[in-house]
Amino acid sequence: MSERPTDFIEELAWRGLLYQRTAEDELDEHLATPGRVGYCGFDPTADSLTIGNFVQVRLLMLWQQAGHRPIALMGGATGLIGDPSGKDAERPLLRSDQVEHNVESQKRILEGLLDFDPANPSGAILVNNFDWLGQLGFLIVLRDVGKHFSVNSMIQREAVKERLHGRGHGISYTEFSYALLQAYDFLHLRREYGCTVQTAGSDQYGNIVSGIDLIRRVLGPEEGHAYGITSPLVTHSDGRKIGKSERGAVWLTADRTSPYAFYQYWINVPDADVESFLKWFTMLGREEIAELVARHAQAPQERHAQRGLADHMTDLVHGREERGRVARASEAVFGRGDLRELDPGTLSQLVAELPHSAHPRDRLAGEGVALVELLPETGLARSKREAREFLGNGAVSVNGDRADPDRHLRASDLLHDRTLLLRRGKKQWHATVWD
Repeated sequence: MSERPTDFIEELAWRGLLYQRTAEDELDEHLATPGRVGYCGFDPTADSLTIGNFVQVRLLMLWQQAGHRPIALMGGATGLIGDPSGKDAERPLLRSDQVEHNVESQKRILEGLLDFDPANPSGAILVNNFDWLGQLGFLIVLRDVGKHFSVNSMIQREAVKERLHGRGHGISYTEFSYALLQAYDFLHLRREYGCTVQTAGSDQYGNIVSGIDLIRRVLGPEEGHAYGITSPLVTHSDGRKIGKSERGAVWLTADRTSPYAFYQYWINVPDADVESFLKWFTMLGREEIAELVARHAQAPQERHAQRGLADHMTDLVHGREERGRVARASEAVFGRGDLRELDPGTLSQLVAELPHSAHPRDRLAGEGVALVELLPETGLARSKREAREFLGNGAVSVNGDRADPDRHLRASDLLHDRTLLLRRGKKQWHATVWD
């Protein structure tokens, strides 16, 4: 965390993370005093979070950096209902045990990214809205919450309108009621923690306004001060959604996206996007980002900005030790590193990300298997004739070492007694696993 609190709104604007805010002048004056309490909710539809979700975690991190206290709200109750925002059809309802599991899993991620030290005046708070929404009776909700909402205004919400007019779909009363529950969350946090600000993505603006309105109606205009801040939908410069790789979503836990794959995602960010990504995702300051961007402009082929991005994000999510391992693996594959220095765990991550195949270990006995025979099996050559040509041209390497035309592979060549890494040319890799 920064030693000197930053101006939250100014920081968001500079980083391109400010989209909307309510009562701008009043909000600016409100935030001039450190120690304000703000919250962001997380939908437990999965047992992890993606780098798309990370943008909202990022807002809480910046909120804390600015000297304010963040609340991370886990949707243990609202996760049983489903948010219609951004969806063109009804979500399948999750079982309560699935939601509980997802909440606990996401908690561990947040605990690694925010400072929850109770001795810190800006120490984060973690809450689960099932603790209060689960205690409310249906009649209480209708009487004390529902009476403050106009159906006429609710059906004008973009998320509701799209579903009402969509062919073959519609919206259930369950999802239609989601806005009431989220609004009540804000009211509860206002009462219990003095929470005055909600942050979220731009698709949640209508729900935030509902919460602000409910607070003012219940607490009155003198006491019911509340505000909302949203971030834009961040995308690649070509419009592609962030958080997707060739294999799918990029997750914040190693069981879903390995640290190696996570590191590679950031290393491969296009030049056109890297400055924006440094601002959106990292905690690096303006001078550090400017220096990385300047170095990148001088020598784009060195990818200084992407390396800084990958190092910082992997440090943040997986820790420095893990980042060191996967950075060495990346250097070994794409630079001048030594594959033999990779530990078994990092090697396994690398194998999972490369094209790979399994082979019986007994083929390595005696004289071993001729590389000219193995290459067509891996797809690095289409035939033995082509394999001989590649080998004759010195285009094939085994574990990073150039292979002779008559090279045979034996058990002694295995990395950690199990793996052989083959490469043709500069970039075409194939991992062979021998069991």
